Amino acid sequence: MSTGSSFPGKTRQPGTTRLTGDTGGINTYKGEERALRANRLGTPGLLLSVLAASAPLMVVAGVMPTVFGVMGVVGQPLLYVILGAVLMLFSVGYAEMSRHVHNAGAFYAYIARGLGPTAGAGASLVALVAYSAMQVGIYGILGFEVSGILSTYAGIDVEWWIPALISVVVVGVLGWLKIDLNAKVLGVLLVIECLLVVIFDIAAVSDPGPEGLSFQAFNPETLTGAGLSTALCFCIAAFVGFEQAPVYAEETSRPQIVVSRVMFLAVGYAALFLAISSWALTVAAGPGFIADTSLKEGPGMLFGLTEERLGSTFTDVLHILFVTGMFAALLSFHNVVARYAFAMGREGLLPARFGRTNRASGAPGTGSLLQSVISVVIVLAFAFTDDNHIGDPTVPVLRLFTWMGNVGALGVILLMAAASFAVIAFFVKRGAGRAQAPRLVASALAGIALLAIAVFTVRDFDVLVGSGPGSVLNWLLPGVIVLALVGGLVYGVVLRKVKPEVHARIGLGNEAFQLEKAAESESTRR
Repeated sequence: MSTGSSFPGKTRQPGTTRLTGDTGGINTYKGEERALRANRLGTPGLLLSVLAASAPLMVVAGVMPTVFGVMGVVGQPLLYVILGAVLMLFSVGYAEMSRHVHNAGAFYAYIARGLGPTAGAGASLVALVAYSAMQVGIYGILGFEVSGILSTYAGIDVEWWIPALISVVVVGVLGWLKIDLNAKVLGVLLVIECLLVVIFDIAAVSDPGPEGLSFQAFNPETLTGAGLSTALCFCIAAFVGFEQAPVYAEETSRPQIVVSRVMFLAVGYAALFLAISSWALTVAAGPGFIADTSLKEGPGMLFGLTEERLGSTFTDVLHILFVTGMFAALLSFHNVVARYAFAMGREGLLPARFGRTNRASGAPGTGSLLQSVISVVIVLAFAFTDDNHIGDPTVPVLRLFTWMGNVGALGVILLMAAASFAVIAFFVKRGAGRAQAPRLVASALAGIALLAIAVFTVRDFDVLVGSGPGSVLNWLLPGVIVLALVGGLVYGVVLRKVKPEVHARIGLGNEAFQLEKAAESESTRR
């Protein structure tokens, strides 16, 4: 299926603008300033970009102790294996869709092509809100950690929001640069981060805790307890990032091959890495002690277990990489939000200025600026409500990070579920249902499983955000995603009535340029 000639090798259409050189062979109706640069990412660069969003060290130090301690699920390693299988099923249809539709709008473009433009409009706003929330939330925990490091190693007391705002500026600058440069920054940080976790895993297995080298955490009987459904919500958020691969399709060499390959590699790697690392924690602390130890020490558990086996110097380095890993996740999410805004601007869902790129770098500059402004506003809003002493995690971690992270995760889970059903509709409407039957069955199973996890997420939101039963936050925070969805759907309905030409091109990406050209030609003939 044509993608509007943003990829090299496409037949030139009359009246298009052909640009070569460092542009990667751009060929679009609107020209270079309205196109992302092709051929900037190969398999390694794209893989590192999407894996960085999962911030593996943040998951090992933050998510895993919470699941072990607060939710009491010792079988967390098995949970990652199960969720990996579910997301593999999701990727079967999602990857096939990526071969046919190349659009920086990814989720909303797929949903628009399968379930209709109005549904796509709703999904576009959900994606923009969800990924923005996940990114902004990380600024809270990063600022808190940097503040703690400065206090511990330099004797300097700094409010958490100061390093958070500095990070917003640095991420914003990098967001304006070439995506391949961003991929190199993400790659270096991610490789070092994962390497240190692997060293810990080896050390834990080599020097097990009081119960020896136990595989009890992989026993299905450990997947019990009232906290299991909540643990599902927590753990699936650890995989977030792999689904971002199609966002970069227009900037990827051979997108019909590379994008799907990266998704499967990312899911497989994440499932293996998370399962082994969570198992290593149970080995180091002992399966019978892991819940109590996690509840008592929280994120400090990883660093305590590391210091016992690898010494204080290694642990200090791990603390630093904990911060750089979060920075890599921030940059990854920032790039995704900027590209969603670009796709929406290109198709008329946002003002046209968002659908333009920087001439020098090919980055979606206006979308990048939008994300930076949103980040500054939200960080300052939480900072103004923080009257606690320096070093208190209540506002930056327990509110900003936890609230925004769970809001974003809920949005992404719903988008994945909707995309699964959109894949089915897309191929059935094109008469390919029989040929794609195995993939469509996989998509249906994944969609049902993801919807169930979304229901669990909403039901257990009080546990996820620590608000307690009866709190207004239990409906107010999930309501952010509901409001985004309803607002987007209403916007889509309005566009269909008021601007049908804009409504018709939702999800079309560069193909929308051809619609504009046809409309202009028709106008000229008249």
